[in-house]
Amino acid sequence: MFVCVCNAVTENDIRSAASRGVDSLEALTSELNVGGCCGSCCEIATECLNNALVTAQPAA
Repeated sequence: MFVCVCNAVTENDIRSAASRGVDSLEALTSELNVGGCCGSCCEIATECLNNALVTAQPAA
């Protein structure tokens, strides 16, 4: 699913960025330009990133 239509960024792109160490919306914007145009994707992009970070963490 596209998260940022303006920059053609998908959920998979965000998961991939999270696996490379991206851990904030600011870093995601720097890496993929998410929210760099209209900004309407920022909330869902943050949610996708947070989900990716939780999923990527090993179980305690």
